Amino acid sequence: MSETPEVRPPVVTPVRVVIGLCLVAPFVAMLWVGSYARTGPTFIGIPFFYWYQMLWVPLSTALTMTAYQLWRRDQRGRAPQKGGVSK
Repeated sequence: MSETPEVRPPVVTPVRVVIGLCLVAPFVAMLWVGSYARTGPTFIGIPFFYWYQMLWVPLSTALTMTAYQLWRRDQRGRAPQKGGVSK
């Protein structure tokens, strides 16, 4: 008979909470229009409304890369160890 792997429910860990926050933060920042719907302060002549949104492009990239690296580290830590004693 073939043995099927045991199905475990997802585990909420602090690392996974941080991953979720990294992925949700850009959406919240862009969907909460009232927080940046103004013209001042300007940056090199560009109204706040525009430079705030453009600032989130590299921030979103950095947060997504951070989430990905944390996810890879989390998955490596959860992988079964090779050479272990099987039951």
